[in-house]
Amino acid sequence: MSELKDKDEQYSIFLKYKENNDKENKIFILIRLILTVVFVVALTSLIMYIITNFDDLTSTFQNFSDKHNIKEKQDLTPAKFNFNMLSRYQNVLLLGVDSNGPNTLPFSGVRSDTMIILNIDTRGKSVNAISIPRDSKVYLAEGHGVQKINAAYAIGGIDLTKKTIEETLGIKIHNYIIVNSEGVKKLIDAIGGVPIHIDQNMHYNDYSAKLHINFTKGDYVLSGEEAEGYLRFRKDNLGDIGRVHRQQKFIKALIEKIKSPDALRKIPEVLKIASLYTRTDLNLYQMSQYAAAARDIDLNKVEFMMLPGAPNKKGITSYWILDPDKTQQVINRLIYRQKTELAKNDFSVGILYSRAKEIEASAIREELRTQGYEVDCMGRSSQITESQIIGYNTQISHDMIRFMQKKIPEISRFHYVHSPVRSFCNTSDVVITIKDSDSLI
Repeated sequence: MSELKDKDEQYSIFLKYKENNDKENKIFILIRLILTVVFVVALTSLIMYIITNFDDLTSTFQNFSDKHNIKEKQDLTPAKFNFNMLSRYQNVLLLGVDSNGPNTLPFSGVRSDTMIILNIDTRGKSVNAISIPRDSKVYLAEGHGVQKINAAYAIGGIDLTKKTIEETLGIKIHNYIIVNSEGVKKLIDAIGGVPIHIDQNMHYNDYSAKLHINFTKGDYVLSGEEAEGYLRFRKDNLGDIGRVHRQQKFIKALIEKIKSPDALRKIPEVLKIASLYTRTDLNLYQMSQYAAAARDIDLNKVEFMMLPGAPNKKGITSYWILDPDKTQQVINRLIYRQKTELAKNDFSVGILYSRAKEIEASAIREELRTQGYEVDCMGRSSQITESQIIGYNTQISHDMIRFMQKKIPEISRFHYVHSPVRSFCNTSDVVITIKDSDSLI
């Protein structure tokens, strides 16, 4: 019992920390939804529709080109899709902006709520993604002083945002895509909602933000409004970690829905929504190439990390203070694709389990040790809500986790998430959590 008490006391400290800093940790809201909708749904759907309806779309594409000042007509013939015109690695900035409500201009008078850099390997057809916390304290470009990075869009639009990110991180932004959150909800409604199983009761009301979440455990087909609530819910025991897990679960359900014949028939409506709620400097030829590549990308292998740092307050203003060394590590690995060469004995593993899973947890510990991993934390906790693998060290890659899972089949189906804030086993680089209701087959 003392072991259980110690772990829960440790977690209570984390919960107190999280409660004091909740407002600083909203960056994960709709991050993976936007990533999937823009890069997979919109672009992949576009290429499929182009191939099957090329003649009918000629006038639509010409209007799009005029709208975005594309002077030269591009050849969209599928046989000519290739990446010869691009350098191997392309950085595409995904910018999510808030909606001011119905009947308002979707890109006017808004701040950027979500910033993601997609690093696309055009030859290997793989994607890495880095999210930039909107409250990151930076020097805005062009002499606008020290502010939160999300102020860049409100002050100087996409140009100032791109320049600020480039100067802050020392990288080049090749293209951008801006998405209005209202459009994401409309897209989900357009395809008829997304079926999903909700494995816990979720009840929360925020009247100031007009956010109302009311789910009981069970099966649902989520509308756009309901999906936003499901993805924004953060009142469970694991905070952002639990929310990231739900977002990734939702993505899989969304992709399955997009593959259905009913959803594919809605592509014209999806394209119409995209034209109203999306802005980009990608021309049609580039969009076609990215869309073609998207079909070959395994989303389960997408590396996704949030720029590491810590919350901080100056008076009434809350900031996310980037950690320079760890941020550079993330940039080197996910943007410049430098390989991480950590050996098994270079990082430690912790195991936390629900009360009924002690035997399974002990077996996993022995397997880890047999394979040469150091297990430096082991204990029970009543706060486990998901069976998953949590990475705290920025040098831990998906490849390293997949290698571990291959060697230890009991954890092969556990989902991997990276957390910028430690919640369990404060000395461990990786923590495996095992929930009562989950099978380890």
